[in-house]
Amino acid sequence: MMVNVLVLDDDFYVGQIHCRYVDEVAGFHALEPVRDLPTARTVIAEQEVDLLLVDYVLPEGNGVDLIRETDVDAIVLSAVADADVVRSALRAGAMTYILKPFAAEELQDFLRRYARFRRYWEREKVSRTDLERQLRSLHDVASPGSAPVRGSGSSTSGRIYATLEGADRPLTALEVSEAVGISRATAQRHLAKLAESRAVTVSLQYGSTGRPEHLYGLG
Repeated sequence: MMVNVLVLDDDFYVGQIHCRYVDEVAGFHALEPVRDLPTARTVIAEQEVDLLLVDYVLPEGNGVDLIRETDVDAIVLSAVADADVVRSALRAGAMTYILKPFAAEELQDFLRRYARFRRYWEREKVSRTDLERQLRSLHDVASPGSAPVRGSGSSTSGRIYATLEGADRPLTALEVSEAVGISRATAQRHLAKLAESRAVTVSLQYGSTGRPEHLYGLG
């Protein structure tokens, strides 16, 4: 399922850049960016917003004010490095605080880990072990979900990643190839590279013939 992201930054140019970063991550869609709190509140009320990317300094207040009043996951993107401000953002419910300027990969890696974190909550009950692992991996830059999607062709790898993300179970290379519209050999090549970069997981399934078959998923 696509994650709709609303970017709130009073600098129009910066907001556009952050939207582009978001759209480059499979499974994420950036809504039209907004520059002030009133407009952000209107969009949240009228559209489906799953994640907020908010600046701290805004004309009518700050991004933490919006986080406090909404029930939407949020990330703060700000050049303000004051420790009290960072603490206030985290206390308000921000999932993380990324200091500007930052590389696209820093935000994109967190978005991929966040996507894994979101999928975890689709279950009815949680276990202590799984919950601890999910909380650690959300902020662990070395976790598998933080690996960029790589392949001989980024658009093909991105489509494969999006297919696995939208599936309700792990898929075989043949199923991936049919869903994406590529040959099985091409799918296997990209899946192997995605597995090597730890962007996807691989497991074995034994069929009726007794021969093992690789299944690919996102953990």
